[in-house]
Amino acid sequence: MTDPAPLRYGILGAANIARQFCKGVAGSPLAQVAAVASRDAAKATAFATELGIPRSHASYEALLADPEIEAVYIPLPNHMHAEWAIRCAEAGKHVLCEKPLTLTTAEAQAMFAAARTHGVHLAEAYPYMSQPQTLRMRELLREGAIGQLISVSAAFGFRLCAADGTPLRDPGNIRLNPAAGGGALLDAGTYAASLAIIALNEAPRRVIATASWTKTCVDMTVNATVEFTSGAMASITCSFATAGHRFATLIGTDGIIETGYANHAPPDCPTLPLRIRRGALATTAWETETLDTADGFRLEAESFARLVRHGPTHWNGASETESLRTVQLLQAIASSIRGAGWITLD
Repeated sequence: MTDPAPLRYGILGAANIARQFCKGVAGSPLAQVAAVASRDAAKATAFATELGIPRSHASYEALLADPEIEAVYIPLPNHMHAEWAIRCAEAGKHVLCEKPLTLTTAEAQAMFAAARTHGVHLAEAYPYMSQPQTLRMRELLREGAIGQLISVSAAFGFRLCAADGTPLRDPGNIRLNPAAGGGALLDAGTYAASLAIIALNEAPRRVIATASWTKTCVDMTVNATVEFTSGAMASITCSFATAGHRFATLIGTDGIIETGYANHAPPDCPTLPLRIRRGALATTAWETETLDTADGFRLEAESFARLVRHGPTHWNGASETESLRTVQLLQAIASSIRGAGWITLD
């Protein structure tokens, strides 16, 4: 298949994650950042100059009116995702939206409904899902390599706060702002929750969770137990107060898969390993599969470009169903950690 001209992306906002996305996409034959918008004209101009972006806009509305832009990448604060994804769809732009897709199931449903109404594609951006490591994990599960999946443990954390909840660096970090959808759950926890959702490929049934809190009153460390419709279980943990870690263990009736489900390979290591034990006996030998990788932002941007150009079968990230289940699960966990106990999902 011959790939057409690169998909022309516009970016809403000039935050650090937008900078990382631009650097990842730079030089791609399939995806090009053609414009950036900021509510601060000088900031937009400086960002565009720094990263070699052809055009800058002094408002988000101006970028949506730009006829050269085919798709919009949304790296805005969590509480702004729904509004701007819907406005992008209304403007006829395809939407690649940063995780978490949004804060509530109702908002997520409205976003997908808007995309369908206006004939555009909407997808949630998880760089790790486009990495060969995760694609291989999905393949092994489809093949039944470890039998029926019974248990998933997924964890992700890093050090943003001290153990008592005091910010270690910038107390104004948006991830510590409750009004902007801050907290470990909607940052690191989205990865762990989505991994459980895509691995088990079924709806969560009920959840109970507990949390500790930062001095800015967002969740700092969260531990959730999730029951799924088949009876399978998942343990999801995330934290702003731990040493950096990111790993998942998938246990089936006939084997185990271990994965780091990373967004990006470490700079000094161009590969990511995945371990599998094919057999129910504890004495069964482990196999290690070493998989090539690349910048996760580039991989997801190129996959989304193929989705737009060639159709849904060319997208290797989260499906609409997977994104809706993840939002629903995150919303239930958020309710549980605020004292609601067991939450039953519809």
